[in-house]
Amino acid sequence: MPQPTVRRQEKYVPLTREQFHERFFERFYDPAFDKVKPELEKIFEIAWDGYISYRKSPKMKEAGEGFANPKFKLPVEWLETRAKLQAAEKKQKDPKSPSRILIINGSTRTEHSCPGEISKTRRLAQEAQKTILSLKGFEVDFLDISQLAYEPLKTIFPCKACVSTAQPLCHWPCSCYPNHAYSQTNDWMAEIYERWTAAHGVMILCPVHWYQAPASLKLMIDRLVCADGGNPDPTTTDGKDPLKAKKLELKGWPYPKHLAGRVFSVVAHGDAAGPENLRRILSDWLTDMKLIPAGRTAEIDTWIGWYEPYATSHDDLDKDTDLFVEVQNAALALANMVTLVRTGKYVAPDKGIHDPKEK
Repeated sequence: MPQPTVRRQEKYVPLTREQFHERFFERFYDPAFDKVKPELEKIFEIAWDGYISYRKSPKMKEAGEGFANPKFKLPVEWLETRAKLQAAEKKQKDPKSPSRILIINGSTRTEHSCPGEISKTRRLAQEAQKTILSLKGFEVDFLDISQLAYEPLKTIFPCKACVSTAQPLCHWPCSCYPNHAYSQTNDWMAEIYERWTAAHGVMILCPVHWYQAPASLKLMIDRLVCADGGNPDPTTTDGKDPLKAKKLELKGWPYPKHLAGRVFSVVAHGDAAGPENLRRILSDWLTDMKLIPAGRTAEIDTWIGWYEPYATSHDDLDKDTDLFVEVQNAALALANMVTLVRTGKYVAPDKGIHDPKEK
């Protein structure tokens, strides 16, 4: 086995106290905070100490049973998220539970923020929601990505690409956040992991933003990398030890697919360019994670007001009654495939076939 190395280039240089102080108080620009300036200075001192001494996870506890090293201490928040995922997985696999469809409105545009108007994607997502809710034995979890744009203190932090150092360094669920030393808290992904885990089917609807998925949706997509081969036991890498993770990967890594077997549908729309490519990108991503496509009817790329003014785009959507029917059909196809998969009669065509280039 080759001996791995950890490549580094520059010594880490933390912010100075003055730099940290300036950034800290940028959050309190409103003059209304001036009356509590002495109190904020005291809070700053605690935040500075947490940063400079790197208190990433202030509350830790022994991992306990089920881990390679039960005595190794892990963040309490991570253990709590893990427990929620385990409960969600158990319910998802219970044949008596309702079929749960996660519908994702992947547009950041919202009437509650600067755009001042509902997105067309949300309207289509609501049509899908209505269709699923009309079916017996189904329930819907509506995930609205646009909440990032108007809900205070709700964040999806960027993926740090731990997997590119070594796959076992990428933990399931992600252990990069929260990072209290860097004030990286309120990470929405802890909840989103649970919602994906609980789902039997996932339907993503989104617009094209410059030939790609909206940035807010892409944040979620990147952070789901830990579902595709992520390490469910951080004690095997002593938390975030890159060298141990590299050695573990080189011994042979199984690349567990934590969301495998769930069914998916995709709807991508644009006004000038890109929906076909985006639909393919999303479908390829979901297929790579071993989710099951619900068929061609469940994968849509389309135009709304092709090269027409944005100001009248909702009117263009109103006129396109066929698109609403197509979205209904995509939702129905998704539900039909979920029902088939849950009967246990569905067998993937590639079941039992070994991939020589697994990753």
